[in-house]
Amino acid sequence: MSLFSKDIGIDLGTANVLIYVKGRGIVLNEPSVVAIEQETRRVLAVGEEARRMVGRTPGNIVAIRPLRDGVIADFEITEMMLKSFIGKVGGRSWFSRPRILICAPTNITSVEQKAIREAAERCGAREVLLEEEPKAAAIGAGMDIFQPCGHMVIDIGGGTTDIAVLSMGDVVTSSSVRVAGDKFDEAISKYIRNKYKLLIGERTSEDVKIRIGTVLEGGRSDEMEIRGRDMVSGLPMTVTVCSEEIREALWEPVSAIVSAAKSVLERTPPELAADIIDRGIMLTGGGALLHGLDKLLANELQVPVVVADDPMGCVAKGTGIMLDHLDMVKAAKVKSR
Repeated sequence: MSLFSKDIGIDLGTANVLIYVKGRGIVLNEPSVVAIEQETRRVLAVGEEARRMVGRTPGNIVAIRPLRDGVIADFEITEMMLKSFIGKVGGRSWFSRPRILICAPTNITSVEQKAIREAAERCGAREVLLEEEPKAAAIGAGMDIFQPCGHMVIDIGGGTTDIAVLSMGDVVTSSSVRVAGDKFDEAISKYIRNKYKLLIGERTSEDVKIRIGTVLEGGRSDEMEIRGRDMVSGLPMTVTVCSEEIREALWEPVSAIVSAAKSVLERTPPELAADIIDRGIMLTGGGALLHGLDKLLANELQVPVVVADDPMGCVAKGTGIMLDHLDMVKAAKVKSR
């Protein structure tokens, strides 16, 4: 392997980790889940294999999501997960101390930044660069953010929604709210629990969201049978839910994203706001796939909203483009200080 491939970009997401290798594109996309044996802390499975164990493991095995709300909740497990994923895409035999560019939400603290850096360094990185997620998402979605005009991106991941207006290669105004895919799943689970007295797991909530979920009134009229545990009898039970119920369930978390987007637009300089009206808002991240979300945002914000071609891959692709143009990225950072 040539020196050409020694830079890697990582979208360290709450729900999924994507790895981009320079010269090869996105080489890994796996859930951010690690299954460990509780007593020994021995890793049994990582990624998709571990995700299949969520809610289905015996007492001595626990499936952990080490990232919560876009930041590291369990440092040791995150490190194990990163080592495993980097090993899967070639490991140390291919990467002799690579430069690693990692994306993080816009509002993480310096302590959280340090935790991410240290986790990557322990995986053998020669240099660790941290970049803001919405910037990478915008670049990955094909926006030329290095021009003196306004671009707006809403990146809805698993743990956080990052909203930013970008110009001249840097963030002008931004907001990061800890409301995203996970909160959508929790809202569905809570609604089913309150209405039907039925307990359902994380995977069932996510399945409901994907298969029949919508945020638009009358946007979908699908139904789905869901199975869980009756809170009264303690026995297995099946109920049928419809899209309109899921819209009700999702209203609160979706409203929080709409409010955050309005707040960013209100703080945007008028000239850049005019550019955004012309160009529209780019919607990225797995949450962009939620049925009707683009139309709801367009109605609420009075600005055109476009879903990126590959919303889940935008941040990882953006890291790859940034690795190819690191000088330009570093110059933009210097200018913005």
